[in-house]
Amino acid sequence: MGRVSVKEDKSIYQITREEMRDENGKPWSREKAADQIAEIENGRYNYLDKYRLLKIEEETVKITPEDIVALSKTYNKPELRNYYCCHQCDIGQIDAPEVIYKDNVHEILVNMSVSLESVNSKKMRLMEILADGKVDKTEMADLNKILEELEKISMTVEAIQLWCEKMKLLGS
Repeated sequence: MGRVSVKEDKSIYQITREEMRDENGKPWSREKAADQIAEIENGRYNYLDKYRLLKIEEETVKITPEDIVALSKTYNKPELRNYYCCHQCDIGQIDAPEVIYKDNVHEILVNMSVSLESVNSKKMRLMEILADGKVDKTEMADLNKILEELEKISMTVEAIQLWCEKMKLLGS
């Protein structure tokens, strides 16, 4: 097994691998991670060897969506997919909300309830704005506030989905 890295500026992919522990409580080496990756889905991701992992962790190669799927499955970290979409995918940087994974489902549900109530109280105003199929200058401020609340709901739904997926992984 290799030495433990003392590098200070580690990528999220290296940090996540090093959070994994072997049967002796030691952080996974790249070789161990590559061995685990090779076992997923009958070797579907076995191209992802310790040398490619090094390049991914050092960010000297462009990570692919397939790499992310393999890493998220191997490390049981579905939040890696969201991180990739928000930080490294050109489309995701525009469209994907960054979801901060929270272990506390109650906090997620309270946030959802607050956002839903806020939008519910503004739904008549939204219908007024959208009724004529146009948004004029006087309606723009209200529309922007409603859109902010809808974005919060979207992020909360994503957080709930991440939490549920994480619970499924932990239960299997």
